[in-house]
Amino acid sequence: MLERFGLNGPIAGTDEAGRGCLAGPVTAASIILPKDFENEVLTDSKQLSKQKRAMLRPILEKAALSFSVKHVFQDQIDQINILNASILAMHKALDDLTLSPEIILVDGNRFKPYKTLKHKCIIKGDGKYLSIAAASILAKTYRDEYMMSLHKEYPMYHWSKNKGYPTKEHREAIRKHGLTPYHRKTFKQLPEQLTLDI
Repeated sequence: MLERFGLNGPIAGTDEAGRGCLAGPVTAASIILPKDFENEVLTDSKQLSKQKRAMLRPILEKAALSFSVKHVFQDQIDQINILNASILAMHKALDDLTLSPEIILVDGNRFKPYKTLKHKCIIKGDGKYLSIAAASILAKTYRDEYMMSLHKEYPMYHWSKNKGYPTKEHREAIRKHGLTPYHRKTFKQLPEQLTLDI
């Protein structure tokens, strides 16, 4: 059972998806849930099936007092690095909340202060707190949806299955077809990348 955070005011959970991918954006979500929100299925998105994530998303969106999902794309990731891009995506998602939280709960151990709001970094927070778990579901489902749309443009990379992660199949496609405009150029796409003219 996931915990609540012991405050009376609104709590925003934030999390990202796609940090370890070779292609596509890093996507972050922020969400504020009602204090009395409960759901027995909700947990870290990585622990749930695709079907359960799809089932939870509309429930979370309907219940949320406010939520937002934002992408930071590969060109900016290459410019500012993936850690800064992940934090930027979270800040962008927080920008669009219609309610100001008392505190931001962040999955992981790295974050930059957002405005004057308090924040708390929680390692594996998506498996501990409702609001972070909810943010992880939204970030994951929105990013997966986006990668499915890119798959139609570049089906040979199998993004409908790997979502841009460095699977053997994805790396083989890079070896065969080269990089697309959606690939992150600063990431080590192949073990022998130093010998590739990219």
